[in-house]
Amino acid sequence: MPLVSIAMYVTSEPLADATAELWSFLRHYLLNAGLQDLPEKLDQTVPYDEAWLRPDLLLSQACGYPFARSLRGRVRLVATPVYDHPGCDGPLMRSFIVVRKDSPLRSLADLRGTTAAINSPDSNSGSNFFRAAVASLAGSGRFFGRIIETGSHRGSIAAVAEGRAESAAIDCVTYANIRRFDPGRLQAVRIIAETPKGPGLPFITSGDASEETVILLRHALDAAIREPSLAAARATLGLVDFAVLSEDDYATLLSLAGDALPQMRA
Repeated sequence: MPLVSIAMYVTSEPLADATAELWSFLRHYLLNAGLQDLPEKLDQTVPYDEAWLRPDLLLSQACGYPFARSLRGRVRLVATPVYDHPGCDGPLMRSFIVVRKDSPLRSLADLRGTTAAINSPDSNSGSNFFRAAVASLAGSGRFFGRIIETGSHRGSIAAVAEGRAESAAIDCVTYANIRRFDPGRLQAVRIIAETPKGPGLPFITSGDASEETVILLRHALDAAIREPSLAAARATLGLVDFAVLSEDDYATLLSLAGDALPQMRA
């Protein structure tokens, strides 16, 4: 049975329910199109990043920077979701840089020498975009005084709220989801800047998938956008469309990282 794991933005019960409803529709569409033995439920046991290179992968959602850096040529790009949240621009997204609400820090320049929280060094939204945002301010030297790794965007928000870090970059989709479904988490922070933007989190399938399978998956996703019965689920997810981007579109994220890497180093 193929693996289907769509867990990147499933951080609350409403999002989990809407994602499950989306997969239920996709499953029936794919079964009617001739695919066999599809799982009834999304896999919740395999860590999302371990699913990406599984040979039995049918559908998953990857982070843009790992896709550009290590997944291109090893998996197949299916489509990139388009969200209607503030900060999103078609299939492109950005991050919001947050500080404590009572912090005296007012601009990116004020972050020089402070402690920054990142969810992961290979995160596009939490680290790569953050590097790019401060690159022009640092010249050839180090910008932040220290970097701490939190493991998640929620962890980075908590680090800022609790004073363990002065700032963090939170992707606009995650920020919108927290604002809607867990607003108390944002009460102690405020946005001071936005990062550059780049392609959002792509849906991928196994590198061994046939062209026919990729096209079928794209047709299923397109049908999900047009299906009236999924309107509430799409609204919960903030999902309004899917775009088909190229691997070269994601390669721009590597340039973004390369230009800014020295400035982010702790």
